[in-house]
Amino acid sequence: MQVYRDGDLALDQLMAFAITEDHARQEAAYERLSHNRDASTIRRLLTETNVAATDRRAIFVGAEKYTEVGGTILRDLFTEDRGGYFEDVALLDMLVVAKLGREANALMEAEGWKWAQVFLDFPHSHGLRRTYPQAVELSAEDQAALDAVRCEFDSLTAQHESDEELPDEVDARFGELEAEIERLEAKRQAYNPADIARCGAFVILNHDGTVRIERGFVRAEDEKPDTEAVNASDEGEEDGTLDDDGGTVPNGMARSGNLEGEDEDADDHKPLSDILIRDLTALRTLGLRLALSEQPEIAVVAVTHALSAQIFYRGADAHALDIRPASTMLASHADGIEDTKAGKAWADHHARWAAQMPRDVCGLWTFIVELDPDSRMALFAHCAALTVNAVKLPTERRRRAMATADRLAEAVSLDMTAHWIPTARTYFGRVTKPHILAAVREAVGIEAADRMADMKKQDMAEAAEQLVIATGWLPVLMRTPRTAQECTEQPQADLVTETNPDAYSAAAE
Repeated sequence: MQVYRDGDLALDQLMAFAITEDHARQEAAYERLSHNRDASTIRRLLTETNVAATDRRAIFVGAEKYTEVGGTILRDLFTEDRGGYFEDVALLDMLVVAKLGREANALMEAEGWKWAQVFLDFPHSHGLRRTYPQAVELSAEDQAALDAVRCEFDSLTAQHESDEELPDEVDARFGELEAEIERLEAKRQAYNPADIARCGAFVILNHDGTVRIERGFVRAEDEKPDTEAVNASDEGEEDGTLDDDGGTVPNGMARSGNLEGEDEDADDHKPLSDILIRDLTALRTLGLRLALSEQPEIAVVAVTHALSAQIFYRGADAHALDIRPASTMLASHADGIEDTKAGKAWADHHARWAAQMPRDVCGLWTFIVELDPDSRMALFAHCAALTVNAVKLPTERRRRAMATADRLAEAVSLDMTAHWIPTARTYFGRVTKPHILAAVREAVGIEAADRMADMKKQDMAEAAEQLVIATGWLPVLMRTPRTAQECTEQPQADLVTETNPDAYSAAAE
């Protein structure tokens, strides 16, 4: 108050300090202020150790439960704080973990999973193999219920087809019917009871404050032993050892040659030498390469098999092609990406393929061969798409890879407006004011940008969202490059510089 009276603080700055009654915190924040004494900066300094009511943890627990057990909420007297700030972060985190734990226990009891583990974020480095639900037929009772619900839904639709606005009770009934149809349709996919008995699930706090459950993960100690390998091993111990090319060697026979006093006729039973096996299989591999290079349709099957075997059957060394799919975990680069429209679409797409896969990887080749050509190419495209990496990191210099990613975006006619829109949360609140004004200037016009020039950062970000959201504007990093036809209209030197700067430099030299 004295600093304000002395003229060193403006009224809005003083009001920002009033967010807390703790004088020590006020003074500490004041000491940290530099030339930037904006009210929003002061509020940020005073609340940086608190959790906003809009945080996913606060939404999940709820203000009522938090205050009921002694938590306190900091509220701004003068500005919209959207619910205030939860001060006791440790208490809030404890409540979150406890509630997630109850959800995990309820999941195991209701569905029978062997374990359920709680995490705030999805543990992308879990390293566990995953099983997926398989398609099953509905029971006669469920099928009859589904038919009845659909019949009522169609009847209601026909009755109110011409209504401009539905009565509240009809609208509510539509919602109930849609929920019931969704519940019954979900029963068309089911996990194998044996998998449920040995697998588990992760119970996670979603980015919107809801519970997210990921099922079907197998711990290493719960993996089934390879029954065929065990049986083969047992047979080998009884009748002889297995040699490297699949032949059986009688027990007691030395691999390295005859022992002293050994019958010369035993040579007939010696395994092939390692060197000969290597030479013969190398020659066969060369023959396979030549034959496969002449049959593109089989090559598509083989590549699809190699990719699918590693993507859907983790740890199964069942592919003959030495192709290794690498997939960057995008969630480790962008928080909340899995909850976006595109993230959910990809997860659904992957789950649909996983549900169709044979339970044993040994049946994968036959599965791929028996797919119709369009489905086979769709699976091939899905596996190839999983390996796309166009993430730009400050520690990496992948200029040519980024250029190729641009060509790929051009080839598939990528339009990011279908997957992402710039909002105050996703973009404008995360860039500087000059960037916001430049975006508005480009998307809307110079006059609109000039009218916003004196706004505070948060207000400017929210105003920009309202102005730009319907224009289809995207930041440069999200845009698809110009088409190849447009590129050919450039001067030749410009084209060379854009596609291959090194070649242009060499020519200049």
